[in-house]
Amino acid sequence: MTHSLSSITDNSLIIAAHPDDELLWFAAILHKVDRVIIAFEDFWPDPNMGPARAKALTNYPRNNVSSLRLSEAATYGCADWNNPEVSQWGIELGRTCELRDAKQKALRLAGKSKAPKLGIRVRYQSNFDELTERLRPELSADMNVFTHNPWGEYGHEDHVQLHQVLIGLREEIGFNLWMSNYCTERALPLAKRYFNTVDNDFVELPVNRAFADEVAQVYREAGCWTWADDWQWFKSECYLPAPSNQSKMQSQGHLFPLNLFNIDPV
Repeated sequence: MTHSLSSITDNSLIIAAHPDDELLWFAAILHKVDRVIIAFEDFWPDPNMGPARAKALTNYPRNNVSSLRLSEAATYGCADWNNPEVSQWGIELGRTCELRDAKQKALRLAGKSKAPKLGIRVRYQSNFDELTERLRPELSADMNVFTHNPWGEYGHEDHVQLHQVLIGLREEIGFNLWMSNYCTERALPLAKRYFNTVDNDFVELPVNRAFADEVAQVYREAGCWTWADDWQWFKSECYLPAPSNQSKMQSQGHLFPLNLFNIDPV
């Protein structure tokens, strides 16, 4: 099947985890999709982040961008990305969760932290259920839905979770689910589990750099741009129908062209 910008953005929706994810990983289609939904807004380690994100979304340079306003569980860096394991809630989280919880409990008792009493692991699992319930009424069988890839681009636990949520909803509702092609070395061990020997049917589209710069500036002015100031947009992005399951390891497995980049360590 041949896909074009018009065919995959017909009755279309980007669902991204955090404000600016919709820009970083979908800059080729952000100006064309019908709607954008952001999952998370508040971030308890930084109480200023939620209001700043709300301000940016209010000043967004296009219509039909909304937020579920869920609170992040602060999971970034909690998974073992050398030996990642997908779970029913997204990705398995390691002992880092409990270490962070213990530290925040001590700070909370000392009056120096506003971390929720609900631990990171429990919050992550709760977010899976809430995302499923909140997104279900937004979806229908005739839609093109774009979301994070199953390795979370650079290896973000929330991104993997949102992908898993939408895989489940796709099985239930039947919409077209597309994923992005970004990846880092950190996320590559999980990405390689989706390699296969089948020629994948992807579409490559040019990045709208002018609009991307405009949106990034809104985030910068609001004080919630989470990415590198010197980030350079790729010339194009590839979108692929999201696989339901991991593949058997292949000696000559491949996926599709990746936008491979480096970021600072966690």
